[in-house]
Amino acid sequence: MSLHIDIITCLPKLLKSPFSESILKRGQQNGMVKIVIHDIRKYTTDKHHIVDESPYGGGAGMILKPEPIFACVEKLQMKRKYDEIIYMAADGVPLKQNTAVELSLKNNLLIICGHYKGIDERIREKLVTKEISLGDYILTGGELAAAVLVDAVVRLVPGVIGDAESLLGDSFQDGLLDGPNYTRPADFRGMKVPEVLLKGNHKEIESWREKQKISRTQERRADLLHN
Repeated sequence: MSLHIDIITCLPKLLKSPFSESILKRGQQNGMVKIVIHDIRKYTTDKHHIVDESPYGGGAGMILKPEPIFACVEKLQMKRKYDEIIYMAADGVPLKQNTAVELSLKNNLLIICGHYKGIDERIREKLVTKEISLGDYILTGGELAAAVLVDAVVRLVPGVIGDAESLLGDSFQDGLLDGPNYTRPADFRGMKVPEVLLKGNHKEIESWREKQKISRTQERRADLLHN
């Protein structure tokens, strides 16, 4: 099974670099995921390829027009059925690890990137099935947010990361933050790796790591322990 992701944007160049490096690049090369970026300017009908207009009722900022986005989405829907059409929105549901896990098990995802002041509300009402926010702050556009979402999802697609077991220890995967990690050398400038990690007793190591995860979560994100 592979995951197909289409992304609609008015600034496609913003997304090319994140998807051509590291795990996202390997996932595409291995056929586990396909990411296609669509420029909505190609779906305009005027000679200047205008994708935004000032808002009705006045006010600052520009709004992405509905016509090119509807045209793009409807053309893509003729090729495949989407499990979710996602809009990256400041007022969407905060992105959590369980959402990334859920989306990684889908077949086809479509992501709409807003820009300027946002998108015409009719796009959200008629086309969008899920709205996701990265947090309580504003970005210039939805492209960087889409890149973060894609990264969080794609790394969970079976086969993308060779060492699947490493995913199980990630922060939030089991509702806790990950604990401290160490590698060689065992003694660096007088800072020593905890003795328990050097003895090779896997039961003791596992117990130590679990306690560290709980301790770190209690210290930094106590809210997670009460969810």
